[in-house]
Amino acid sequence: MQEKGFMDGVKASLPTALGYVSIGLACGVVGANSGLTPFQMGLMSLLVYAGSAQFVMCAMFAAGADLFSIVVTVFLVNLRMFLMSLHATTIFTKSSLWQNIGIGTLITDESYGVLLNERVHHQNITAAWMHGNNMAGYITWIISVVLGTLLGSAIPNPEMLGLDFALVAMFVSIFESQLAAMMQFTKLKKIGLILLAVTLSYFCLVIVVSESLAVLLSTLIGCFVGVLLDVK
Repeated sequence: MQEKGFMDGVKASLPTALGYVSIGLACGVVGANSGLTPFQMGLMSLLVYAGSAQFVMCAMFAAGADLFSIVVTVFLVNLRMFLMSLHATTIFTKSSLWQNIGIGTLITDESYGVLLNERVHHQNITAAWMHGNNMAGYITWIISVVLGTLLGSAIPNPEMLGLDFALVAMFVSIFESQLAAMMQFTKLKKIGLILLAVTLSYFCLVIVVSESLAVLLSTLIGCFVGVLLDVK
């Protein structure tokens, strides 16, 4: 079978990349209403490139938070990227260190979901395919955020249009598609136990730690439960 290349990764990413348009526009609108310019939002998207973190940054800028608080918050919100990047390295073991750094730098929840879905159907995935998957979303996101910021002045209250829910809607869609793919190869009981472990641990942890840290720790607990079930 011929290996899939860069353009194949771009094609695989198109459904989620198109989803970036609505979320990116929403992020731009929120940024504009937080007093940020198209250049600032574009630079933020270029360097930070994290939807949830950028929404948080806009809110913190509007609230007049100090730089240290913003940096620490964004770090905690994006900690899950370490887990996704770490797992991605186990898929691209034949790729160079720089190839893996490039993949990890631009990986997102969405591109990671596309990768896992591709992994279900094809065991051999090239780094070029993943670069195409990542770059399609990256470029689409930057353009969408800048356009959203330009349009933001015309939408004084984005919450009225439900734009603040766009990111949540995409995560729900990604989870549904990934769950459907997993159910073809994994027992429903195992999936249920992992989800139960993640859910219970999150609601217990969020009482004593921040939401971002609770997400990270509950994810680790879910991974630990999954490993235990595999051993059994």
